[in-house]
Amino acid sequence: MAKQPLVVVAAALVDSNTRIFVQQRPPGKAMAGLWEFPGGKVEPGEQPEAALVRELREELAIETETACLAPATFATGMIEDRQLLLLLYVCRKWKGQVVPTEASDSRWLHKQQLFALDMPPADQPLVAMLDALL
Repeated sequence: MAKQPLVVVAAALVDSNTRIFVQQRPPGKAMAGLWEFPGGKVEPGEQPEAALVRELREELAIETETACLAPATFATGMIEDRQLLLLLYVCRKWKGQVVPTEASDSRWLHKQQLFALDMPPADQPLVAMLDALL
């Protein structure tokens, strides 16, 4: 029986200066050292938007609502032997200061700067879409 696709949600947090938040994966995790948009796995029975609200609370100590998440684009890929579906949302409204809890580094960058980052394969096509959308 085929495995269900792994559904992952991510946020392009956009600040008042139109900069986008990215974080670096910490040592010891898969793809350590690569830059990514914050987010994570959708748990069984969880709606993607609810998962992203939860992940942003856990990873960045910020609060947002599903109504503040605008679906932007998606990407597909493989993680080992499993299909990956990565859903990217744009979020411009949240409460609190962004404080990464797991990342080894983080930055606010203008969209053109994202092209120079070493990112996981599934994240790379998202950068071009963000460039066109923002």
